[in-house]
Amino acid sequence: MILKEIWESHKGRITGIAGGIFFGFIYLFAGFWDMLFFALVVFIGYSAGKRKDLRMDSFFRWREMGQWLSERWRPFK
Repeated sequence: MILKEIWESHKGRITGIAGGIFFGFIYLFAGFWDMLFFALVVFIGYSAGKRKDLRMDSFFRWREMGQWLSERWRPFK
């Protein structure tokens, strides 16, 4: 039952780390690369999962960025 409690409270982090490890190994076996990049991929997966667990907003504010871009580069002012 303890594993079920851990899964319920840290589902995003666990899947983020698993995804990071999976894609990191794919990249590792596909060609030559540095171990720091693998750690970066795992960290990004962990961070994304943690943000999901804590129900935080997305890292990028897509709406604000889209609004800024549409105002900045409007073709016909």
